Amino acid sequence: MKNTSEPFITRYLASIITLLLISLLLLAFFWTNIVITIRPGEVGVLFKRFGQGTVVDKVYQEGLIIIFPWNIMYKYDTRVLQHQYTMTSLTKEGLKVEMEISIRYYPELETVGVLHQRIGPDYLEKIVIPEVASNVREQVGHLGVEDLYTPDPAILQEIVNRTIDQMERNYITIQDVAILRITLPKSIEQIIEKKLEYKEIAQTYQYRLEGEKLEAERKLTEAKGIQAFNETVAKSLTSDILKWQGIQATVALSNSSNSKIVVIGNNSKEMPIILGGDSDVPKR
Repeated sequence: MKNTSEPFITRYLASIITLLLISLLLLAFFWTNIVITIRPGEVGVLFKRFGQGTVVDKVYQEGLIIIFPWNIMYKYDTRVLQHQYTMTSLTKEGLKVEMEISIRYYPELETVGVLHQRIGPDYLEKIVIPEVASNVREQVGHLGVEDLYTPDPAILQEIVNRTIDQMERNYITIQDVAILRITLPKSIEQIIEKKLEYKEIAQTYQYRLEGEKLEAERKLTEAKGIQAFNETVAKSLTSDILKWQGIQATVALSNSSNSKIVVIGNNSKEMPIILGGDSDVPKR
């Protein structure tokens, strides 16, 4: 029996090969649009060209995803990202200062679809930097130039906290805002340095004055103590006590081994006079 399929294959073999080649070429051409690889730390947001548009209620996780070639898969890095930015701000006095800040941020996983639909992949330039810079400028505007020259860590932390709180509503998490550098105009820095130098000198003199004052009070207290002691002793020293003390001293000296001459006074009120060796006796 004759095989009827052989003439069909032979007849359409060239067309089939051509169709397969065209399909392979189209597959190779649209491969990157059909087979999507979502790498670690990334999520995907699908845009359906002939459907609902941006899919906001589903986020595609890591792995291999196959989509139609007319759809588009947008990838978002959900790891913590860092960006350094230099900005200018005005202080309470209206002086311009330059600040270098570092921002650590990442998009919220559950709302990446809404973030893509309302803001887009360039949310750093559209939202993060302008919002952070605006909030930092607002906080710095309430501070004086001297507060920024030698900033209190508590003041800087307050700026950071207020900035982070303001960013919570934009589908983005600001993990930290670090103020790396604050640069004042050179003339202002010199004025502040002179002022701080004079303030330090004034404090030094103040410490000296306080020290001298305390020393004067100490000496006055000491003098009052000596005066009170002398007054107390003077009240207790009677003539009889002085005479008795003199007698005791005379007895002690007379018992010593050194040669001496004791001269008794003419009356009872006079104390004995004790002379030393022969050198103390006037020669005749």
